[in-house]
Amino acid sequence: MNDEAKRKQLRKYKAFATGLFVMMAVIFIGTTLLQKSNHTHWVGYVRAFSEAAMVGALADWFAVTALFRHPLGLPIPHTNLIENSKQRLGDNLGSFVVSNFLSPQNIRPYIQKLKISNFVGEWLAKEKSQEILIRNLSDIVLDILNKLDDTSVSQFISKKVSEMTDDIKLNKVVGNGINYILEKNDHQRIVTNLSKQIKEYIIENDEMIKERVEKGSYSFIPAFVDNKIADKIASGLADFFKEIEEDPEHEIRNLITQKIYEFSTDLKEDPKWDDEFKTIKNGLLKNDKLDEYSSDIWISIKKTLMKELQDDQSSLKGYLSKNLNEFSQNLKTDENLQNKIDHWVRVTAYKYILKNTHQFGNLISSTVGNWQGKELSEKLELEVGKDLQFIRVNGTLVGGLVGLIIYTIANFFL
Repeated sequence: MNDEAKRKQLRKYKAFATGLFVMMAVIFIGTTLLQKSNHTHWVGYVRAFSEAAMVGALADWFAVTALFRHPLGLPIPHTNLIENSKQRLGDNLGSFVVSNFLSPQNIRPYIQKLKISNFVGEWLAKEKSQEILIRNLSDIVLDILNKLDDTSVSQFISKKVSEMTDDIKLNKVVGNGINYILEKNDHQRIVTNLSKQIKEYIIENDEMIKERVEKGSYSFIPAFVDNKIADKIASGLADFFKEIEEDPEHEIRNLITQKIYEFSTDLKEDPKWDDEFKTIKNGLLKNDKLDEYSSDIWISIKKTLMKELQDDQSSLKGYLSKNLNEFSQNLKTDENLQNKIDHWVRVTAYKYILKNTHQFGNLISSTVGNWQGKELSEKLELEVGKDLQFIRVNGTLVGGLVGLIIYTIANFFL
């Protein structure tokens, strides 16, 4: 029921109670006048009933009215109780709710019934829900990006990069990287490819080899001899590099591997390499250059993110949608995940409610205390006034019965 309906109902029951009082008053006046000319016994009984009923009706009217306002507008002490005691009522109501509704034993059964994983899974599975979630997240991130100061972010990145690189030993990083490649045997592909390229170069440039041999040969040696020697040299070199290319256990490969190991060890342990890499690092990461790099990185990241977040068909939103689908499916089918999430929600809700029960009490107390006294009285009268009118009705009837009993006893026994 809305407030207007409650007001109509309250007026109806007030009118009923008041009408009953008026009826008793009319009966009292009528029987009083009748008693002057008619001394029939029943007139006295009716008059006694109506007289006592009026007293009971007036007494209960006063009691009920005194709760919400001053009867007849007169500032009688201990009337208009709700308005005068609203702060105490708010405090007591807040304490009552906290003690009786928010105690651990009362909220625990409801908290234990919480199971939101299935609900969240079903909600996330809907395309419209995903669109709403992604759109809101995108708006939040876009708002944050727009409010960020580019200079401050660039300086932050520059500072963190500088702090991290100060402690990094680049020579050891490079040495460990070389060792990683050697352990994976990835360098063999380089040796194979390089051997192949050298072999093909020798075969394709045999004329150059002949020219070199002829140029370094003595003048008295015939040209055909020089050509023969050049052919042998070219053929021998080509065969040699072919063997390296095709034989994974070739001794040259092992020798190269050994030399690279020695070089990586030297990189990590020889102090000269530490100084060399520090010089290189300081040259590349000077403050002005580092600031420039950081600014370029941040601007690039920001532009990319804003473009992805503004485009409904972006790969980022597609990736988010895909993961939301997977997550919603897991929420609906993975019992372990459901139990973990539900347990976390229950524990968190339980701790939060218990930790902040006093806040609920304070909220009720301050809300009631801040209401205007007249407003509070009207609110409460709308809620309970209808039932209180039955007190007036009962007072009228019970008062009449008591008056009738007293009158009867007085007539028969006194």
